[in-house]
Amino acid sequence: MGTPEFALPALRALAKAVRVVLVVTQPDRPAGRGRRLNSPPVARFARERGLPLLQPPSLRRPEVVRALAALQPDLLVTAAYGRIIPEEILALPRWGAINAHPSLLPAYRGAAPVQRAIADGLTETGVTVLYQTAELDAGDIILQERVPIGPEETAGELERRLADVAARLLLDAVRLIAEGRAPRRPQDHSAATYVGRLRKEDGRIDWARPAEEIARLVRAMDPWPSAYTFRGGRQVTLWRVRAEPQVSSAAEWEPGTVVDVSREGILIATGRGVLRLLEVQPAGGKRMSAAAFARGHRVRPGERWGGAEAPGDSATLWPGGGG
Repeated sequence: MGTPEFALPALRALAKAVRVVLVVTQPDRPAGRGRRLNSPPVARFARERGLPLLQPPSLRRPEVVRALAALQPDLLVTAAYGRIIPEEILALPRWGAINAHPSLLPAYRGAAPVQRAIADGLTETGVTVLYQTAELDAGDIILQERVPIGPEETAGELERRLADVAARLLLDAVRLIAEGRAPRRPQDHSAATYVGRLRKEDGRIDWARPAEEIARLVRAMDPWPSAYTFRGGRQVTLWRVRAEPQVSSAAEWEPGTVVDVSREGILIATGRGVLRLLEVQPAGGKRMSAAAFARGHRVRPGERWGGAEAPGDSATLWPGGGG
């Protein structure tokens, strides 16, 4: 069971190593201006490879449970399915159900562990393969591997690396379970931390925060929901930034005030230090260097960024945001 790109390396590896009796993923959903049905990455892969595919609107429907039970599966393997799996389905496989979670459990249980790890300034995270239970990400640990977080790495880049680690660990776990040698290490539930689903507003910049913290947020929100602010009521998305030490002139400015504009980008005062914008994207426009944006939109020192969205403006959401 899986839905987004994160699940693909695991599905590829399993399809080569074991007999996949069924792939379960979320339904196709309308997307884009034409509202055409868009298939999840896992569904597209399953169709291309001729794997049996099921896309139920709900796993709780009796006919879905009956269909899964009829297969008499040995093991249920999950990677980022995106919904809670009912206990009656978890109980079907004779060897149980396992899941790959992109954090070092019991830390960061929940939907957005990769983004939160970057935003919180961690230097490492990892992947945990665990037995699935009714409680979210709380099952016994089978395998776990630490993965360093690069100083400039975005959530999208880190998630791709973690997906490859998850695929390898899942394959190892399947082999260990089949051989009857899989370990079970209970989690320390008293040490558990939780992260909820990402919302579009999680990417909104608070210029009163320190520059280092804002820079981490920009990386954590890439590619979705993306970090953004407003200039004259129009949204500007921030894609690449760099925190810099406080410059003497910046101490005179309120957070969110443009301190300097140059070929190196746009310098904005924050609650502590200054943030240099390197790559941005205006509402309805393309990604561009901050210097090009400053030239085209006549950005001047002293102007304030932040504030409210102009009436009628709206942001484009990425369907299914969060993990």
